[in-house]
Amino acid sequence: MGGALTTIGFDADDTLWHNERYFALSHDRFAALLAEHSERDHLMARLLEAERRNLPHYGYGIKGFTLSMIETAIEVTEGKVPAEVISDLLAAGREMLDHPIELLPHVEDVLENLRSDYRLIVVTKGDLLDQERKLAQSGLRDRFDAVEIVSHKTEAAYRHIFKQHGQGAERGLMVGNSMASDVRPMIAAGGWGIYVPHDLTWAMEHAEAPTNSPRFAEISDLSGLPETIEKIVSG
Repeated sequence: MGGALTTIGFDADDTLWHNERYFALSHDRFAALLAEHSERDHLMARLLEAERRNLPHYGYGIKGFTLSMIETAIEVTEGKVPAEVISDLLAAGREMLDHPIELLPHVEDVLENLRSDYRLIVVTKGDLLDQERKLAQSGLRDRFDAVEIVSHKTEAAYRHIFKQHGQGAERGLMVGNSMASDVRPMIAAGGWGIYVPHDLTWAMEHAEAPTNSPRFAEISDLSGLPETIEKIVSG
C-alpha cells in the first residue's frame, strides 16, 4: 500500500458509466407528454420540487423519479391527466431500468492501474436492484474488493464504509461527479475527495467546491486519477 492512502472509493452513476443521459431523455418525454398543459421550464421546476419532496419517502433512483413524474403530471393537470399519459410515464421508467450500460472513458484502464496497490470499492446510492443490475452488466464487479449501496452518502456513512473496508476514512479517497454526495461528505469524514465533473449532473448533486481543503482535487476525467493519487501519496 502506498503512503497513508490505502482505500479508494468510486461513485458509480456518471463516474464509472453513463446514467444521467437517460434521465435527460425521460425529461424530454415528460415535457412532450404534458406540453399542452405547461411549458417545459415550469414542468422541470415542478418535477424537481416533487423529487426534493419525495426523497425522504422514495429515496434516490429511477422508481422514485417515475413516481415524481406521475405526481407532477397529476398536479399540473389538476387531476385530469389522461390514463395513457400515466401509462407512458410508467413505460419511460421501465425503459430507464433496462437501459444499456456504457462505461465512461478510461474506467477499465484506471481500475487495472490501481487495483494492485489499493483496495477499491464502489460506493453508490439508489435503488438496490437497479444498482446491482448495472454493476453486473458493466463487467467491472471483479475489479472491486467491495460494493456498498447506500440510501444516502453522508459523513457518517463514509466513516462506516471506510472503517469496514479499509483503514478508516482518513486513509481513504472518494472519486465521483457529485460535489454534494461524493466530495464534501468524504472530506468532512477526514478523507480525500476527488471531483470528476460530468456534462450532465442532477441539480440536487451540485454544491460549492471545498477549495480551501488540502484534501480536495479536481480532475477533468478519470485518466488523471493515477497521477493525482501519486501526488497525494508522495506529498
